[in-house]
Amino acid sequence: MSSRGDMLASLEKRFTIQHILNLSTMKQTLKLLLAGKVFFLALSVSGQMHSNGAASPQTWVATWGASQQIPEPQNALPMNDLRNASVRQIFHLSIGGTALRIHFSNTFGTEPLHIDAAHIARPLSSSAPTIDPASDSTLTFAGEKDITIPPGAEFVSDPVDLSVAPLSDLAVTYYLDSPPETETGHPGSRATTYLVHGDSVGAVNLIDPKPVNHWYLVSEIDVSSSSGASSIAALGDSITDGHGATTNGNDRWTDVLAARLQSSPATRNVGVTNQGIGGNHLLTDGLGPNALSRFDRDVLAPAGVRWLIVFEGVNDLGGLARNGEVPAASHEALVKRVVSAYEQIVLRAHEHGLRVYGATITPYVGSDYYHPSPLSEADRQTVNAWIRMPGHFDSIIDLDAVVRDPQHPDRLLPAFDCGDHLHPSPAGYKAMGEAIPLSLFVE
Repeated sequence: MSSRGDMLASLEKRFTIQHILNLSTMKQTLKLLLAGKVFFLALSVSGQMHSNGAASPQTWVATWGASQQIPEPQNALPMNDLRNASVRQIFHLSIGGTALRIHFSNTFGTEPLHIDAAHIARPLSSSAPTIDPASDSTLTFAGEKDITIPPGAEFVSDPVDLSVAPLSDLAVTYYLDSPPETETGHPGSRATTYLVHGDSVGAVNLIDPKPVNHWYLVSEIDVSSSSGASSIAALGDSITDGHGATTNGNDRWTDVLAARLQSSPATRNVGVTNQGIGGNHLLTDGLGPNALSRFDRDVLAPAGVRWLIVFEGVNDLGGLARNGEVPAASHEALVKRVVSAYEQIVLRAHEHGLRVYGATITPYVGSDYYHPSPLSEADRQTVNAWIRMPGHFDSIIDLDAVVRDPQHPDRLLPAFDCGDHLHPSPAGYKAMGEAIPLSLFVE
């Protein structure tokens, strides 16, 4: 009996301990649930939910961009120009936002790039080095006023609270004490950069600056915008870069598209980043790295990109027989390689959730540079037929149909020809930008 009593006493004790533990667990669980309820309530308030009519959360989106390359010798700055020098560049934005951050690039540098100081401000003109002093703001990098960027890398500045309007301009000024020997930049700026010696990053005006029509070291500008904002990357060659456009006029076809997107309430939160490089090829390095090799950096990396327009190939087609005709088999092989490059771009873009729109290659018979033969024109027609075929791209932008001469469809319409029979004029760029359906960028 005593052993049985001891067993009952032991069981009672174990039950009491387990009961206490269960009560304790229940209390802890209740505390966690209550804390979670408070946490989610806090999220509902701080997240500014749509149901209460407040603004949506903010996100970073590329409002401007330019593909980087090693400037050709005639477009590179002498080392002495960049030593102990301030460089002021003016960029035309697409969408606006409440804050900004700047990407500085040392992508092709072979040694570290030291940015000693940098400022941003609203310029008073798109074609003068004068800024609004009330908007002048110092850039910092991880809390510091200077940054050393390793070779092959880029660095994003800390955010700056400066509201910018859609389609407005932004001045970025930086000071270099000792630049890297190999420059990184974008020669086809169609915009003027201003250089002076000495540290003048915060100066309202640069006195007697040296003007050059190229950009250096800045690869992207992001804005903080509504959570539904996104951007279009335009991957292309000189026709996307804007050869033939007006210097400081911002009348490339991508600029026209950006302005049209702002004109519609359904697309006002869509930006445009121009990733064109003059002389660029799909398959081989020309001026700048080939499109396949720069795809990750110029299409996938920019903030908030949701759509891709591919407008490349004329330099591949024209370059095949530029110095003399080649066998028909070589033309056939090139067309297959161009098509396979498009397929690779679509595949890689789709893997990252981008929609991809193919733009047809515009006419260039009569070109003073390529002198295309009937075989080269046949290549263009074959490639364009592939682009137009359903199922290859998510949609088609038929720029060939927009700018060709109806009487001579292998040539640009004279009114849309800048004069070299290869690149459109500002009127041609306007027609191209206006022909792109805005419905492609509504979800």
